[in-house]
Amino acid sequence: MKKLFIAGIATLIAACALFGLWWFRNSRSLPLDTAYEAVVLDNGQVYYAKIDHLDSDFSILTDVYYVEHQVDAQTKGVKNVLIRRGSEWHGPNRTVVSTRHIVMLEPVTAGSKVAELIAASKGKNP
Repeated sequence: MKKLFIAGIATLIAACALFGLWWFRNSRSLPLDTAYEAVVLDNGQVYYAKIDHLDSDFSILTDVYYVEHQVDAQTKGVKNVLIRRGSEWHGPNRTVVSTRHIVMLEPVTAGSKVAELIAASKGKNP
């Protein structure tokens, strides 16, 4: 009787764990309450963008920015520059990313340096 009780408890715990895993994988509705998110990919690339379809296999990033490191030829100093995607030769208007390659999302808060640079960029290029 005691073994049957223990087996029943173990089965209940396993069922709860499986349900929890299923729920976690299928309920990806995250509170994205800022205009932009920092999207970190598993290859180390970081994009600052508006993100949509996070609950599907492929997420869509729009209004995408990234940081480019530029070396001054004279001083050899490194300067970080925020670049808006779309200025590349193929002129992309969105970036589609496999959601499984997204490692982390963080909000870009309104007073942050990235938010200020994005606002300045939009002021120059409406």
